[in-house]
Amino acid sequence: MPQSQYRAREVRSKTREVVEYDHDESLPGKPLHILIPGGLVALGALGTIILVAYLTWFEQRLDQSLGVGLIALLAPFYVGGVFLFSYGYELYNIPRAIRLTAIIVFLTVAAVVIVAVLFVILGAGGKGVSGGSSSSKNKSSGGGGKTMASTTKTSTSSSGGSGFPHLGNVVVLGSGGGTRTVTREVVKEKTVEVPVAPRSIDCPYCKRSYVPAENNYACPACGAATPKELIDESEAPKDISTN
Repeated sequence: MPQSQYRAREVRSKTREVVEYDHDESLPGKPLHILIPGGLVALGALGTIILVAYLTWFEQRLDQSLGVGLIALLAPFYVGGVFLFSYGYELYNIPRAIRLTAIIVFLTVAAVVIVAVLFVILGAGGKGVSGGSSSSKNKSSGGGGKTMASTTKTSTSSSGGSGFPHLGNVVVLGSGGGTRTVTREVVKEKTVEVPVAPRSIDCPYCKRSYVPAENNYACPACGAATPKELIDESEAPKDISTN
């Protein structure tokens, strides 16, 4: 059986050699019939192992013992697939196939371990940052001594001041653990104008009583015009003070 003329790291030349060997009907065996299925089995097993590891140690959706058991079950399939791939790649040279299998498996395990460690470190660092920020927030919100609280509720009134309607300012004083509310009631006098009918007045000339608006603003007895101040007095509304 012919030996390969290229090293495993010479991928392009090595692959061309394997393809030419497979298509040569005068040479025994078909290496591509072993190489391709072995590579597919190895990739499938490796992908499943990575998924199980992720669900076990990162998502924590699988129990650790179950995850380890699944990885141990899939590991022989991965190693076997790598060996079949190497056996076809090295043109049925068993010692060189075993050596290539060991190299691939070692590099794969090293890469998986490095990626897993980096994920763990980055995940722990993110949790530490978020935990530190939350703890600092808790300290800032929960720390410190007792504080005095002052609450003022305001509403608009006719005097422009602040307070509840018909009440003065409400001040809440806090000292230590207790509070005391002081309420001051303010009673304001409000003037309400009530329109009434014109009132009668006395004529300054003849002393006759009459209502100016009903007599064209002239005395019905002497005919004298009603003075303006008496007209205003007759038509002015009464003031009623309410509390």
